Amino acid sequence: MDETGQLKGLSPRDFTRLSSFIYDHCGIKLPPVKRTMIESRLRKRLRILGMESFSEYCDLIINGRGNEMELVTMTDLVTTNKTDFFREPEHFAYLTGNVLPEWCDATGPRRSHQFSLWSAGCSTGEEPYTLAMVLSEFAAQTPGFVFDITATDISTRVLDTARTAIYTKEKIAPVPMALRHKYLLKSRNPEQEVVRIIPELRRTVTFSHLNFMDRAFSMAKPLDVIFCRNVIIYFDRPTQECLINKFCDCLKPGGYLFMGHSETLNGLDVPLYSVYPTIYRRPA
Repeated sequence: MDETGQLKGLSPRDFTRLSSFIYDHCGIKLPPVKRTMIESRLRKRLRILGMESFSEYCDLIINGRGNEMELVTMTDLVTTNKTDFFREPEHFAYLTGNVLPEWCDATGPRRSHQFSLWSAGCSTGEEPYTLAMVLSEFAAQTPGFVFDITATDISTRVLDTARTAIYTKEKIAPVPMALRHKYLLKSRNPEQEVVRIIPELRRTVTFSHLNFMDRAFSMAKPLDVIFCRNVIIYFDRPTQECLINKFCDCLKPGGYLFMGHSETLNGLDVPLYSVYPTIYRRPA
């Protein structure tokens, strides 16, 4: 605290300590220009904890003291979560127009396994629920087609929102009207401007917590498609290369990786080739 009793700002030294720890813990690179943003996001948390300095908070986080829950809270506060329904719609068109028909032709009409997809960095759920709508529409036209979606994020806060599956009317604006009528439920309270994803669609998505920096994360079974869009932009190039190779280990031969519009794998040593802008494939 300063002489007026106000909490002092996040010093360059403490920012360096905190940003280094965040990089080691979750791979996110925070340049010095982010110091004001991090200070703003953590200031209210320090008041709740009754702490008098950012240095004290850094000691709590970095030294551990068995406070794993605070580490989770801090991660929620410093991570950025931006997503929308049907974001980058050309990806969903390529999925239904190219990937799914090819998968059905390869597996045949008596296929005994499901089409498996992972939404990596799912945030508040708009992406996996969009995928669930798209795959459900395809399944309605394709007898025998069955799918499952795994959705993960490092933030427990956004995962709670995703599991609840309640969204404002502003949030669902990109959803086509026909799909709104089919997959969204209006609130029974007319004063509440919210909708909820129908139970049948929610059951197709399994949400879980995952830190990409976990040394040996893996999926329960090999995947046909991974959506990891606008996530690796927060990592440096060595971390990106390591992460993409982990993704490749989870993909079936011939599987696809969908990236964000501002992301590229150029210059990375990974076993993927480009099939469409920001869409990559593992060799069969």
